Amino acid sequence: MKRIVNKIAFVFIVIAFAGCKKYLDRPPLTTETDETAWTSEEKLRLYANKYYAEFFPGYTGSGAPLISNTNNDDMVTLGNQINFTRTVPNSGIWDYSTIRSLNIMLDRIETKMSDVLSASAKAHWLGVGRFFRAFAYAKLVQSYGDVPYYTNVVLETDFDELYKPRTPRNEVMDAVYDDLQFAIQNVRTSDGDQYVNRYVVAGIVSRLALVEGTWQKYYYHNNAQAEKFLKLAIDAADIVITSGKYDIVTDYRSLFTSKKLAGNKDCILYRSYDLANGTTHGVATMSNLTQSVLIGPSTDLLKAYILTNGRVWQNPDALSGSFALDNMIVSRDSRFEATFYNKPYQLNKASYFYVNKFFPRDVEKVTRPDLIKPDPMPGEYTLSNNETDAPVLRYAEVLLNWIEAKAEFAELGGPAVTPGDITKSINKIRLRPLAKEAEDRGVTQTAPLNMSDLPNDPDRDPSVSALLWEIRRERRMEFAFESFRLADLKRWSKLEYMDNNLNDDTMSGGWVNFQTFTPDQLTDTNIGKLTVVSTTGVETVYNGSNKAAMIGFFKDAESQGRQPFLNQANINPYLTPIGLVQMDAYKIRGYQLKQTQGWPQH
Repeated sequence: MKRIVNKIAFVFIVIAFAGCKKYLDRPPLTTETDETAWTSEEKLRLYANKYYAEFFPGYTGSGAPLISNTNNDDMVTLGNQINFTRTVPNSGIWDYSTIRSLNIMLDRIETKMSDVLSASAKAHWLGVGRFFRAFAYAKLVQSYGDVPYYTNVVLETDFDELYKPRTPRNEVMDAVYDDLQFAIQNVRTSDGDQYVNRYVVAGIVSRLALVEGTWQKYYYHNNAQAEKFLKLAIDAADIVITSGKYDIVTDYRSLFTSKKLAGNKDCILYRSYDLANGTTHGVATMSNLTQSVLIGPSTDLLKAYILTNGRVWQNPDALSGSFALDNMIVSRDSRFEATFYNKPYQLNKASYFYVNKFFPRDVEKVTRPDLIKPDPMPGEYTLSNNETDAPVLRYAEVLLNWIEAKAEFAELGGPAVTPGDITKSINKIRLRPLAKEAEDRGVTQTAPLNMSDLPNDPDRDPSVSALLWEIRRERRMEFAFESFRLADLKRWSKLEYMDNNLNDDTMSGGWVNFQTFTPDQLTDTNIGKLTVVSTTGVETVYNGSNKAAMIGFFKDAESQGRQPFLNQANINPYLTPIGLVQMDAYKIRGYQLKQTQGWPQH
């Protein structure tokens, strides 16, 4: 995606509002006008390039893994846990600038480019525009529920349109469904490296449709809408799977630390970074073992990792053993070793298990802190100088979207999930290659998931079937510290998992033995500050005379849980409220903007 991002700097400017006049008679020499901008397919491509950075941010922006996505039950924060919004803000509303821009693009393709583009090229670019528009609306709906829906370019003088009421969610998503179907059928199967093609569209559709299908099933309890979108998710994923273009061929950590994902069959779309071109990020820095961090894996996440024999930690077994890090590396799914540094590490102040999933093994090998004389950290792995590529859309995600959608659809009367489906998805992922460093540490591939002998997990949510529970576990391990967990909890209507009062394991981190790990912390100054928690939830606070008892999951004694956010009057943590200022702006013009469902009307 580097080439696309670089071209964005040269994207021309088209008029923001139809009918606007230029102040000078002489047209500008360095920008396009609405009369000259739509004269070739290449100019249309340049116009569309600006959407890539917004919809596929990779390792930058608000979607950056590890840096931005810290509010979920996978993470514990040193200090106070992140709270959900509990009051209506003074200001805040959706941004329609991208949708307006896309509607301009779609309008101009129809009205100004019929003689410029071939029929197939026109269909492709209409598909690209409708794909991005559907993507934008799907994100708005996930945040706000009902939102105004526009397919036309609105003039700044058309107040009835500018201040129109919120369109019901199902009506918006039915239009999104149509856009996505059109895009799947019309976008080219190939349009050049790192450009949107039919398989990129289908992969993203499998994500968006799964999200909407499960929102409809669990939050709105609308099974008809749920079936419609779950079926779309299955069909879209099938397009990617049956293409034969993609596979699981790369060890897990290399997917996140490579400087060259081009041609990698695990990646349907990736974003490239290059300091020379001014495109870098800081995700690897957050994993580089010199950066002190205040977030880390929660005990809840650590307990969720499956054993290599396919069982859970509570099942009596020689593998379950302790939660000591060295034991977990060899007894848990291989993704565990690839995600964490192999020693408890004090620079992860929240958990003592340090996330190095995004830091290259070859650099870690010569810079790791336990070496007698580690090499200096290369500058490209400090600050925001990182150049590792970002896997924007992975084949593993499509496989997990597919199997989850099939399992959810089956519960609504669709075809039952078969052992073959599990083999093609979850078990294919479990058989991914292992890095040599992992094998040298004793890591092995995880046993296949067996539908006739699913794990007996005492912690399974009783409202979730055993099969769906294991599919969700697979998703949790696969996407740890990426950008999906909070969105997953919302679409399953399971934000209760983040209630610290209901789930003590969300307040503690990794397993430590303070006598062998950091005995220098067992001092009078830390009396009452250090706490460890046993596997059964018993807390032991350091009192100065119980050093031998300081073994367990680390918990900061001074950290505080989230304020209540569930079953509270006038609070809906699932959807975003509109600001009071924006509601007043509608009222001043003589219109009404209704508040988001579950929040108090102004």
